[in-house]
Amino acid sequence: MSKTEFPALAGEGVPLVQEVKQAMTGFVSEIKGFQDEIHTKLQQTEERLTMLDRKTQIAARPQLSAANDTGAPHQKAFDAYLRSGDDDGLRGLELEGKALSTAVNVDGGYLVDPQTADMVQSVLNSTASIRAIASVVNVEATSFDVLIDHTELGAGWASETGSVTETATPQIDRITIPLHELSALPKASQRLLDDSAFDIESWLSGRIADKFARAEADAFINGDGSDKPTGILNYPAVDNDVWAWGSLGYVPTGVAGGIDDGDAIVDLVYALGAQYRANGTFVMNSKTAGVIRKLKDADGRFLWSDGLAAGEPARLMGYPVLIAEDMPDVATDSHAIAFGDFSAGYTIAERPDLRVLRDPFSAKPHVLFYATKRVGGDVSDFAAIKLLKFGTA
Repeated sequence: MSKTEFPALAGEGVPLVQEVKQAMTGFVSEIKGFQDEIHTKLQQTEERLTMLDRKTQIAARPQLSAANDTGAPHQKAFDAYLRSGDDDGLRGLELEGKALSTAVNVDGGYLVDPQTADMVQSVLNSTASIRAIASVVNVEATSFDVLIDHTELGAGWASETGSVTETATPQIDRITIPLHELSALPKASQRLLDDSAFDIESWLSGRIADKFARAEADAFINGDGSDKPTGILNYPAVDNDVWAWGSLGYVPTGVAGGIDDGDAIVDLVYALGAQYRANGTFVMNSKTAGVIRKLKDADGRFLWSDGLAAGEPARLMGYPVLIAEDMPDVATDSHAIAFGDFSAGYTIAERPDLRVLRDPFSAKPHVLFYATKRVGGDVSDFAAIKLLKFGTA
């Protein structure tokens, strides 16, 4: 019985075996095709890496390897220059054509690497200075010209057949803002520089930022224009009722060296033109702020309100307040408060680069670092800024 059944079963199994063989043959063929495709891609990738490696060696650039230190080469070279005066790295960077053609300065100093320069700039912007609200422009020249049209264009009514007469023509004034050199000269001992644990760049940027920030903040308010920017308080201040271009208008408080109520603040706000009030900002120092924030209106509400969110400035009558410590204190006939649209009223022009010259000889055993920056500032619109005079008239 079983012998007669074997041939039948074998006959039925023959097609199944053939199907399995065909399926295995197709599967093996697909595997070989996949292996060939992977091999081709790996070969192409290897060829590309070889080409990149050759280009890297020719251009003397860092190798594309995670094991190599690919940190900013300019930063390392600059750090070596600060520590030991070794400028081979900086010169080598320029010779290798790494887009650092401005690394070597004709004055004998070197530009600070981008990371350090950004650190200095961030401190300057966060410092209590009118730089935060003024118009800041970067220039490559030695001065910056602001063109001002502060006159009216004439106009008149004309009939259908009547003649048209010539009207007044607006006059354009040019305000030239020269750039002055701001410098700092910190020093460190050579032993301190030799200590690798000392973060030379953080120290240097902090010292320079502190020096530059304080010098700038004072010059933008009190500068006389002699080898420094011209400050807002350097111009003559006249009663706003007789204000003329070239001077700043003021509103008196009516009290010598003091203020009775908030009426003078209201007068100051509305002494400024409507086109400037939308972007108005109060500027005063901390002592003056301590006096002003006590003022109340007729209903007993404080005119001063603190910011509701972190980093939001305090507000006086709804306008932001900038605390600039270089503004004068409240005193008889002092102009302790300024109010205006400083983005239109004051322009700061500066060169974006910061230069550092290492001097290991002048103050042995210390090393001096002579840092320079060119910056200028001046009033660009005398109608955009008004002052509060703590006096009777």
